[in-house]
Amino acid sequence: MLLSSLRFAVVLLVLAAAPRLAHAVDLGEPAIGDPKAPVTIIEFASLTCPHCASFHVNTLPELEKRYIDTGKVRLVLRDFPLDEVALKAAVIAHCAGPDRYPQFVQVFFAQQAVWARSNNPEQALRQLAQLGGLGADKIDACLADKSLEDAILQARLDGQQKYNLESTPSFIIDGKTHSGDQGVEKFVELIDPLIPQ
Repeated sequence: MLLSSLRFAVVLLVLAAAPRLAHAVDLGEPAIGDPKAPVTIIEFASLTCPHCASFHVNTLPELEKRYIDTGKVRLVLRDFPLDEVALKAAVIAHCAGPDRYPQFVQVFFAQQAVWARSNNPEQALRQLAQLGGLGADKIDACLADKSLEDAILQARLDGQQKYNLESTPSFIIDGKTHSGDQGVEKFVELIDPLIPQ
């Protein structure tokens, strides 16, 4: 595990020092909610982060009910993998395609305690992805796609540099960074003043 973490850190350092590749994979902008919503929240999360999972399982359902399902807020999902397992999970979620990415992220967070702590997290992720309709060949191809990995890591670095991110989850609301699962009431305080009356 130490070797794996060291390799992950080296890859991040190399990408940070390298010029941005013009031919990088376009990750798009996976999101939930109306693209024309008056408020956009950008979430940076790591799929192995327990606080991120807590947000998705405990806080997000209420925010969906109050703001996203009513067309007031759009939540943009950005990857911020903190380790190699989170990177593999993000790759598999992107493998599902932009329309299904949010659902894969939601399932991965809901099941995080099972797959992230298993003896073989990658195999557990593969099983979840196959239950979600991805074939083994497609999963293998995506996990072998280093340009997809590089694009995810580059997006992480871009977010870190642009918003000075230090932890996950982090939320960009009205141009300001808010770290941690804020809880429903804190989100209400942050969102309500931004909604046109």
